[in-house]
Amino acid sequence: MSGKRAIERVLGPSAPELGCDECFEALDRYVELELAGSAADEEVPGMASHLEGCPACAEEHASLVALLADDR
Repeated sequence: MSGKRAIERVLGPSAPELGCDECFEALDRYVELELAGSAADEEVPGMASHLEGCPACAEEHASLVALLADDR
């Protein structure tokens, strides 16, 4: 991890962020909006910031994107 990235993780996000519980509740909708080309970040504020800082949720996001993209 780069020094800049480490500092960003310690300081936390500069934008509003969801918690893991809220993330998991909204992740399906967020991914569907992303894949549809909609403004997912505007529809689910705080999700992008959370995914940047939470490896577990980012992994879940990537898995869901891959799964749904294969179905399309």
